[in-house]
Amino acid sequence: MVRIARERISALFALAEREAATGHRDLSDRYVALARRVGTRYNVRLLAEYRELYCRGCSAYWVEGVTVRTRLRSGRRSRTCLRCGRVRRLPVRERTSEVDRAGEPSLRAVPRSDVALVGPPVVEEPSEPPDDEAEEG
Repeated sequence: MVRIARERISALFALAEREAATGHRDLSDRYVALARRVGTRYNVRLLAEYRELYCRGCSAYWVEGVTVRTRLRSGRRSRTCLRCGRVRRLPVRERTSEVDRAGEPSLRAVPRSDVALVGPPVVEEPSEPPDDEAEEG
């Protein structure tokens, strides 16, 4: 049952994204509300990437500039729902591990070399020695 609930939640969020892209905001909000209900009924937590896509107050699917305003200030990201006015504040984390949760190497894991900062070393080709014989003759 849990596996089926997770699949339905994923499908509902995919539908919500598609409907928001086409401009049907009411339908996308309905899909988010249904996904939340499926999660609560079967006691399944929504994935972290899904939790950042909607307002917890009114279940509105967030579209940047249309239904949510995002501001970065003093190490925090605050997202304000433009429908109900609820503010969600999260700290902006720095990735410090070798590999982040998505499996991609973090920015700090890539070693920096001086060659990358300055560029490849310039190798000057030795000039041909002057031909003393050609000048004499």
